[in-house]
Amino acid sequence: MVKEGKQIVAMFGGSFDPPHLGHQRIVEKAIKSLDIDTLLVVPAYLNPFKTSSLANAEQRLTWCHILFDDIPNVIVDDYEIREGKSTTTSQSIKHFNIVYDVKYLIIGSDNLSTLTKWHNFEWLNAHIIWVIVTRERHPLNFDGLREWKMLSLDAPMSSTDIRDAKDLHYVDKKIQHSVKEIIRKHKSD
Repeated sequence: MVKEGKQIVAMFGGSFDPPHLGHQRIVEKAIKSLDIDTLLVVPAYLNPFKTSSLANAEQRLTWCHILFDDIPNVIVDDYEIREGKSTTTSQSIKHFNIVYDVKYLIIGSDNLSTLTKWHNFEWLNAHIIWVIVTRERHPLNFDGLREWKMLSLDAPMSSTDIRDAKDLHYVDKKIQHSVKEIIRKHKSD
């Protein structure tokens, strides 16, 4: 039976610098727990709140394809990378809404303290349901959010910790060598 209308999707954007087991668990949990047809994984060309990244955009996109392409109902999309500049979340959602119905936006609880500073926050808040992934040491304050769901994740890892400590324990073996080489190269620059 053919479904009427657009596919309902969740968008999970980020730097993925590097992607780690926590990102993989988020994708798996979102697919199981959200009422969606598809999950869009959208690596950023450059996070609007950052000035640089460890790995270049193409490398981070490649890592995401390696980790997520084989998961049913997950699409890694290069829209923000093709833009070639820092792209706001609202711009990406408007882009994807042409083809899909973007119902959910997945973010880490570490974003809650700055969420109202996001470009077009009021528009985002009116048009999507926030999916908040719990992160250690980041309090859960949902003030100002119109509608939200919580995705509990017991994963004490972050890309920053991996880059800073050079500990690849939380990086999937499929990309560990590549991540190690980029960290090594970056350290010697």
